[in-house]
Amino acid sequence: MDTGRHDAHATPDDAYDTQGGGYETHGAGITVQRALELPGLRGGLPEVLAGADRLHRTVRWVHAGEVPHIASLMKGGELLLTTGYGLGTRPAEQRAFVRTLAERGIAALVVELGPRFKRLPAALVDSARTAGLPLVQLHREVPFVAVTEEIHTEIVNGHYALLQRAEEIHRRCTQALLGGGGVPQVLGILADFSGNPVFLETADGRLLYAAGSGPEGADPLQVWEGLRGQHKDEPPLSGSVLVDVPGGGPGTGSVRARLVLLPVRTALAPVHRMAAERAAGLLAVVLMQARQEEELAARGRGDFLTDLAEGRITAEDAPAQARVLGFKPGAGPLLPVVMRLGDTVAPGGGWAVLARAVSEELTSVGLPVLLGVRPVEGRVPVLLGLRSEAERPTVADRVAAALRAGVERAGMLRPGAQPPVVIVGVAGGWAAASAGLRHAAETAAAAQGLPDRPWYDARRLDTDLLLWRLRDHPDLAAFVDRAIGPLLAHDDRSKPPLLPTLETYLAHAGRKAETARELHLNRQTLYNRLARIGELLGTDLDDPHTVLALSLALRARRHVP
Repeated sequence: MDTGRHDAHATPDDAYDTQGGGYETHGAGITVQRALELPGLRGGLPEVLAGADRLHRTVRWVHAGEVPHIASLMKGGELLLTTGYGLGTRPAEQRAFVRTLAERGIAALVVELGPRFKRLPAALVDSARTAGLPLVQLHREVPFVAVTEEIHTEIVNGHYALLQRAEEIHRRCTQALLGGGGVPQVLGILADFSGNPVFLETADGRLLYAAGSGPEGADPLQVWEGLRGQHKDEPPLSGSVLVDVPGGGPGTGSVRARLVLLPVRTALAPVHRMAAERAAGLLAVVLMQARQEEELAARGRGDFLTDLAEGRITAEDAPAQARVLGFKPGAGPLLPVVMRLGDTVAPGGGWAVLARAVSEELTSVGLPVLLGVRPVEGRVPVLLGLRSEAERPTVADRVAAALRAGVERAGMLRPGAQPPVVIVGVAGGWAAASAGLRHAAETAAAAQGLPDRPWYDARRLDTDLLLWRLRDHPDLAAFVDRAIGPLLAHDDRSKPPLLPTLETYLAHAGRKAETARELHLNRQTLYNRLARIGELLGTDLDDPHTVLALSLALRARRHVP
C-alpha cells in the first residue's frame, strides 16, 4: 500500500534504470537484492521465503528493532532487521505484524533465526506472500550494526553516483548552450539520456518544444497529442516527470514553463528527475534572456512605428528603416492598425509574451506584418502590406481576430476587464501610413468605453475623437449637463431608468419599432417613456437639431467626470 512516501511524479516500484543496468526507485538507495549480496547479510546465509519477485525494491534506510508495534516507526522504503521477539506468538498477531509493515511500504523484512525462531512460522510466511512483502530469514547470526553501516554506506555512494550522472548531463547542457545551442539542444540531451520523449510546455499546458521519439520511433507530437495533450493538470502516465521552469525573478514562485518526461519507451529513474531539475535551471535563464531580447525587439519596432506616426521619420526614409526591421511589403497599400489595452493589462503581464503570441496569430493572415509594442501607452501598433485597397475589410477582420486571440493567449487582461480596442486606419502609401497610425492611436484612446466590436474604422470615430480632445474643457461638461442633466438626475432617483431608452432610440435613428423590439417593450410603453424624456428635457425628440445635440451629449458623457 502506498503510504505517501512517493512524490507525485515519481517512478514506479519496478522502475528499471536503463543507464546503470540496475533497478532504482523513488530516492537514492540500493535494491533489496543488492543488500542481500553485501558481505554483512550474505554472511548470514539469507533465504528468501516470500516476495522473490520484489527484490528490485529500493532500500531507502535500514532499521533494527524488536517491539510489536514497530510499523508505526516506519516511513516506507526501510529494510527491517529483527530477531523476531516483536512478531508475537499467535498466528493472528504474526499476520497483523506483516500486514501493517506491508501497509507502511517497507522494502523487506529480514528475520534472524535463533532463540526466538528456529524456522519462521507458516502464518508469517503466508501473510508475506499474500501482501507481496519480501521476507528473508538468516540462518546465521550477523551483527546488525555492521549490516546497517554497510548498507547505509552503499546508499550514500549510490546517491553520490546519481548526483554525478545528473551533473554530467548539466555540464553537457551548459556546453551546448555556450556553443550557441538553445532549447532544442537541451531537450535533445535529456531525451537521449532518458530514452524517452521530452517536452517543454507553457505554464498553462501549451506545447513549445519536443525532442526524442515515442514507441517504435513514433513522432513525439503524436505522443503529446495522445497523452499529455489530454491531461493538462495531472501526470498522463504513472512515472512521468514534471519539473517547473521558474520565471519572474528569484523568490517570486512563478512558473514560466514546465519540463515533461513521459515514460513511453522505458521507465524513468530518480537520476532522470535530477537531470531534468538541473536542466530546468538552465532553461529558465535561456527563456528569460529570449524574453528580454524579444521584448526589446518588439519595443524597437513599436518605437519605429510611433516615430513614423509622429513625423520623426519621413515617408522617404521609412522604407529603408522598415527593411532593417524585417518588414518588406509589396507595391500595394499599407494598412495601419492600432490595438489599445489601456488599463486592462494584468499585473506582471509580459509584453514579450504578448508580442510573440500576437505575431504567431498574425501569421495566419498571410501578409507582410510589422508589429511593435508601446507598454507606456498600452498600445500595439501594426503595419500590414496589402495587395489592394479592396481587401481592407477582410484583412481588418482577420487582423482584429488575431490581435484579440494573442492578448487572450498571453493572459494580459484583468478578470472582468473590457476587451481591447482595435482601430483600423486608412490604407495608402508611407505618408498615409504615418498619418493613419497617428489617427488610429488617438482614436483608440477616444474609443475606450464604446460598445465592444471586433474593430472600429478610425474614420467613423472622428466625432468621438473631437469630443475626447475637448474632455478637459469646462464647456464640454457644461454642454452635457444642459443637454441631458435632467435625465441623469431622474435616473439617479427614479425607476425605470430612461437613459437606455434614449440611447437605443437615437442609435436606431428614431425608428420606434426597432427601438421597442431591442428594448423588449410594447409600443405604448415606449411612447410613454419617450414622452417622459421629452418632458424632462423640455425638447422635441422629433427635431433634427435636438437629436444631434442629444447624440453629441451622450457621446461626450464618456469623456467628462
